[in-house]
Amino acid sequence: MAKAKRDREHKILRQLLRDTRTAADVRQIDLAEELGTPQSYVSKYESGERRLDMLEVRKVCLALNTTLPAFVSRLESLLSGSK
Repeated sequence: MAKAKRDREHKILRQLLRDTRTAADVRQIDLAEELGTPQSYVSKYESGERRLDMLEVRKVCLALNTTLPAFVSRLESLLSGSK
């Protein structure tokens, strides 16, 4: 996979994580508290400084009252449109 495409896909993932949080009307600090992490943890994955593994994404989804399958479905839809 070309680096540019991979970078674009990671940007879409980061934006979806941020959008999911803001749609839930949750601040970074509140999400971090729910996850038992510092606020910088949320800031770093939203800015691309840190990447999440699947289990971490699942924890974020649960903390934001959504499911991993629903999140992945939205991600797939966005990635399909970014070709």
